[in-house]
Amino acid sequence: MNKQELSLLVEELLRSMGTQPTVKASEYKATKKEPQPQPEEYHDGDFAPDVTKLDLRKLYLVEKPHDGEKFRRMKEKTPARLGSGRAGARYKTLTMLRFRADHAAAQDAVWSELEADFAKEHDLLPTKTKCDNKDEYLTRPDLGRCFDEHNAKAIKGVIDAPPRVQLVVGDGLSSAAISANAMDCMAAIKDGLKLRGIQTGKDIFVKYCRVGAGDAIGDITGCELVCVLVGERPGLVTDKSMSAYITYKPHTGVSESSRTVVSNIHDGGTPAAEAGAYIAELIETILKKKVSGVGLHLEAAQ
Repeated sequence: MNKQELSLLVEELLRSMGTQPTVKASEYKATKKEPQPQPEEYHDGDFAPDVTKLDLRKLYLVEKPHDGEKFRRMKEKTPARLGSGRAGARYKTLTMLRFRADHAAAQDAVWSELEADFAKEHDLLPTKTKCDNKDEYLTRPDLGRCFDEHNAKAIKGVIDAPPRVQLVVGDGLSSAAISANAMDCMAAIKDGLKLRGIQTGKDIFVKYCRVGAGDAIGDITGCELVCVLVGERPGLVTDKSMSAYITYKPHTGVSESSRTVVSNIHDGGTPAAEAGAYIAELIETILKKKVSGVGLHLEAAQ
């Protein structure tokens, strides 16, 4: 047995014991790339142990289609529930199971909350709107747009002077979206703004956040522009979709049409880092034009 074979044997033994070997006291990284799990495929009549692993772009259940191959090629371009087939006048069992699984994931995303130390872990100022719990957040949208005196003072206390751009992360209607995308997107935005010489304030995290919380932050900080990264209402395709709402001269009562939105930020839409780079460029444009939302589009059309 040579040295390489012995090393592989020791590595396999340690892995079977549930531990990972270390290299010079650092985290172990295998030299051979481990195979990544592939989406399962399904053929009508198969047993599907986990319907959530099936790729909706390839799940085609129509029996005896007129032109199945052409429809499959079209279906690969969208995760929409096309070609679901039927059993008499009803959905097929697999179609209904997948619908219920995706619906359950969407409900879980709405009711779940981020880890208690999320803000501290990512060096964000922790704040909370006037909502006291998730139930109140869902039933009282108005309370998710404003802060009590304590939180307003906390925000004011970290602002030496009105920042040109204020970045905000809010849990919104999907904490899963924030966990998966927010910090990668935020890092790309900050890198892009730094390259452009644009100043930002202390990054803020808002618990029980509605988009309008950014307007209240505009009142408190006096910032020129606010960018709120917030988890969107989950759908049946993904529970991890995040959006960025950018508002020039934010203040309480600003019209919704004054916001510029970058949506569908997730691994199946626009990747977080790519979205962040685009948002930084968009912020620079808005600051130059001094307008966001519909007004920005109208000016661009002239």
